[in-house]
Formats: sequence, C-alpha cells, structure tokens
Amino acid sequence: MAALSFPTAKQAFTTLRASSTPGDRRAKSFILQAGLVVLLLLMMLLSLGWGAASDTDVLGAIGAKFGIGTASARDMSIVWDIRMPRMLTATLVGAALAVSGSVMQGLFRNPLADPGLVGISAGAGFGAVMAIVLGGFLPVAVLSLVGPYLIPLAAFLGGWASTLILYRIATRGGRTSVITMLLAGIALGAITGAATGFLVYRADDDQLRDLTFWGMGSVAGASWFKLMTAGPIIILALAAAPFLARALDALSLGEQVAQHMGIDVQRMKRMSVLSVAASVGASVAITGGIGFVGIVVPHLLRLIQGPVHRMLLPNAALLGAVFLLIADMLSRVVVAPAELPVGIVTATVGGPFFLWVLLKNRAILEV
Repeated sequence: MAALSFPTAKQAFTTLRASSTPGDRRAKSFILQAGLVVLLLLMMLLSLGWGAASDTDVLGAIGAKFGIGTASARDMSIVWDIRMPRMLTATLVGAALAVSGSVMQGLFRNPLADPGLVGISAGAGFGAVMAIVLGGFLPVAVLSLVGPYLIPLAAFLGGWASTLILYRIATRGGRTSVITMLLAGIALGAITGAATGFLVYRADDDQLRDLTFWGMGSVAGASWFKLMTAGPIIILALAAAPFLARALDALSLGEQVAQHMGIDVQRMKRMSVLSVAASVGASVAITGGIGFVGIVVPHLLRLIQGPVHRMLLPNAALLGAVFLLIADMLSRVVVAPAELPVGIVTATVGGPFFLWVLLKNRAILEV
C-alpha cells in the first residue's frame, strides 16, 4: 500500500475550521436530520400498525395506555405486548449498528469497515451462545449477581474481544491495513462460527429453541424483558458516540496530526472499541446477527452530507433506525403469512451495495 502523507497541524486546523463554517453540506445535514426525525416517527407508527391483525386500533391503544380513551384488551395486547417491544428493538438495534459502522469506518479510515464484515458480530454471537448453552454451569453466586444481564454481558465481552484482536492484527506501525483487517475478520468469523456451531451441537432442545434466530437475525422474538436488559447498554453506547466525533474527524487526517492537535489517540481508540463492542454485543444479544446496516447507512450519508462525524453520527442513528424498521416491515410481508428473518432482507440490500462500494474503492486495496 502506498505511503500516506499527513498534512501539517496548521493545515489540519484549517480543514476542520472550514468544515465547521456554515455551508451547503451543513445546511443539507440539518435539513436531512429534520427529515429523518419525521420519517422515523412515521415508520415507528407504521410499524405498530403493520401486522397480521390489520384492524388493530393503534392510536386507541396508545391513548388508552395513558388514560385517554379506551381500547379492547386484544388491541392493548397486540400493540403493547407484541408490536411495541418489536418496534423499539428494531429502532435501537438499527441505530446501534449504523453508528457502530460509522465509528468503525472512522477508526480504520476506510469505508469498507463494518462490525458484521470484520467478525465483531460473530464474536458477540459466540459470547451470547456461550451464555445460553454454558450459563447453567456457572456458580449460583455468579448467576444471582448478573441475573438476566448474563446474555447481553457475554455478547458485549465477545464483541469487545473480537474488536481488540482485530485491531491488534490489522494495525502495524501506527497504520491499519484494510486487507489484513478484512482477512482477519474472515478468519475471526470462521473461528467463532465453528465454536458457535460446536456449542449449538451440544445444546439441548430448550436451548436450541433460543438459538434458532441467531443465524440470520430477527426481531420477531423481541420482548420487554430482552429490551430492558440490552436496551440500556445500547443507549449508553449511542450516547457516548458523539463525544468521539471530534477525535474521529482529526484521525481522518492521520494519527500524527491528531496527536499534534491534542487528541489522545490511544484513549480514543479504546473508547471507540468499547462503544462498538457494547452496542454490537447488546444488539446481537437480542436480535442475532444482522449484517450490512453498518456499511450501507454511513456510506449513503457521506455521499449526501459529507464525512464530518459530528453531523454523521446522529444522522446515522436516525437513518439506521429507519432502515431496520423498513426491513422488518418488509420481512413480514415478503413470505406472508410466515415471516422472513430481517437479516435476509438487509443482506439482499446490503450485499449488492457492498460490492458497489468495493468496486468504487478498489484503489485502497492495491498493495
């Protein structure tokens, strides 16, 4: 790979200052953000009304929950016990995967980076499967301490370990090789996939029912219990991501320049790894592996509004949530009355998109 030339600190400050001044892209970003908020609210409401029971009074059930009007017990159960946790799960997971992809691409300085493609999701899935299959062998004191948080915690640790291993392998002399990153991701995915397969083979019938959705990803099994255990981890990770924006912008100019600008690069890397591992691990814990959200959404936004992360990260959360909500609604009608795993829908869209991104950025793979 050709040697990278780093701009001077003065040039870096000038570039970042110029990107902060009002302009077409900044205005476009704010307009896009407002539009995405409206679109997200619309998709959330549409998701609540989307299903086999098309005559459900969604607005009536929502109002009745807050003491406004009345609704039948059937409508209340459908909206609040089935569709509401499913909708919120798709919203949070879509936002988490899109923001994680944005952070990964900023950290690796490459548009091909994605938690699913480089083995982080597989590592998180392996951790969750370990908790399901082997959790019963833990001491009673440990089980009583972690309780219902065992699966998301194990998924978080699995994703974090995969991220750390990947970064160690792909980085040499302060530079990250995208070829090494992708190949190492494939290797990590294969290793964790084999280990996951062994655990699934050893699982009993009850555990197998809990593991059926892991392969392709699904939000059909969403529940308030799962949402309450993994949701806070995802929300904390999403809340921490904007604090990385300035450092990621500086890092795009090179690690040496970022250090001259006062950025603690190693600390920023650790925070990025922790944020991605937390959000991806918790997401995989409740939905299984859903791919390509983290590569499609950030790249689309960069084409529209530019690469500045303080604008990219919040819009990625909004568009990621919208993207997964739409994919989930499509999964309910493509093979109705059955449901298609949402991971198949995202792969159908994301696979061709990834090939397009790959062909467009072939120069970065030249060695």
